[in-house]
Amino acid sequence: MENPPDYRHDTVLPLPLEVTADAWAVDAACSGNPGKMEYRGIDLATGAPVFHYGPVFGTNNIGEFLAIVHALALMERDGFKKTIYSDSFTAITWVKKMQCKTKLELNDKTAPLHQVIKRAENWLRSHSFRVPIEQWDTRKWGEIPADFGRKQ
Repeated sequence: MENPPDYRHDTVLPLPLEVTADAWAVDAACSGNPGKMEYRGIDLATGAPVFHYGPVFGTNNIGEFLAIVHALALMERDGFKKTIYSDSFTAITWVKKMQCKTKLELNDKTAPLHQVIKRAENWLRSHSFRVPIEQWDTRKWGEIPADFGRKQ
């Protein structure tokens, strides 16, 4: 499929011109809320998967938050900076405030995920990151490329 004229021609994925190609897109999916949750990140220039986590019992907002933190941690570990795109205003806000403000009940079923959340919050507080985290404009650009494609 050839990209339309108002789309980038330097990427495998059809991306709008205003989207940075040297970037990762992250997204989460949840069957039920709470329910079976997973998240992933993909490279926008190549379309290649970068990471995937889950499924675990959780919420979509938690998955969106953890996906951003996962991307930040991988970039720091590997020594590079790329823009991160997320379609979740809530998750971007939580990352900027360094706290996952979930109301997910803590019980035996959710305890493992709550441990991951605490680890992510601690990582945010103990690392300085200078990576742009941008809101994906779904209305303008369509679904984020990391979307799982399960909307009904």
